[in-house]
Amino acid sequence: MKHFKIWLIILPVLGGAWIWPQRLPLCFLIGDSISVHYRPYLEKFLEGQVRIERKNGDEEALKNLDIPAGASGGDSRMVLDFLEAKIKDPSFRPDFFLFNFGLHDIKRNPSNGDLQVPPDQYEANLKKVISLLKSKNIKPVWIRTTPVMDSLHNSRQPSFRRYAKDLEIYNRVADQTCKSEHVPVIDLYSFTVKHIPRHYIDHVHFDEETRALQAAFLAGALLGLMADK
Repeated sequence: MKHFKIWLIILPVLGGAWIWPQRLPLCFLIGDSISVHYRPYLEKFLEGQVRIERKNGDEEALKNLDIPAGASGGDSRMVLDFLEAKIKDPSFRPDFFLFNFGLHDIKRNPSNGDLQVPPDQYEANLKKVISLLKSKNIKPVWIRTTPVMDSLHNSRQPSFRRYAKDLEIYNRVADQTCKSEHVPVIDLYSFTVKHIPRHYIDHVHFDEETRALQAAFLAGALLGLMADK
């Protein structure tokens, strides 16, 4: 049943996106630990259609999902810093840059309530990332940040707070920025929200079934975007 649901998500776009030129499109993926979890499934669903490159270091990222390291992109500052360094490499020339940040940006210090990255800085960082990508003719594709449930998150994770109201603000900032910059958006938030809280494995991460479904949704959306080009 699970595999049937996955193919129901992917199949509607395959008719127009199944056959590619000999050189497969190259897509670079970077995001928070949610992306580290769905990435193996995404690679599987796109095999033979899209090549996926990504930030390395799965083992390091999985040691502590709340502290971004290795394959986890972290907050918007970290992704911007990574891209500013990476884009200087002549071999870094993907066709698409599939990316997300937000969950680490909205972390609040429990002692004073300060946000890790305020909304105005988040917006500025996102605009800089988009500008860098466009300067190298790399097509950005934004993924909306996945949901947070206040009561569950903040009872299970005492080190920092996250709030759904903050996530709503940051997703809205990203939506408006991407609209003004003509960047396509894949709404992983709306796809995933129906899976909470049942499919959480902790305060914000998902079980294997949901990771596979997220990847199927992303694969279908990405292939659809590519077919429209």
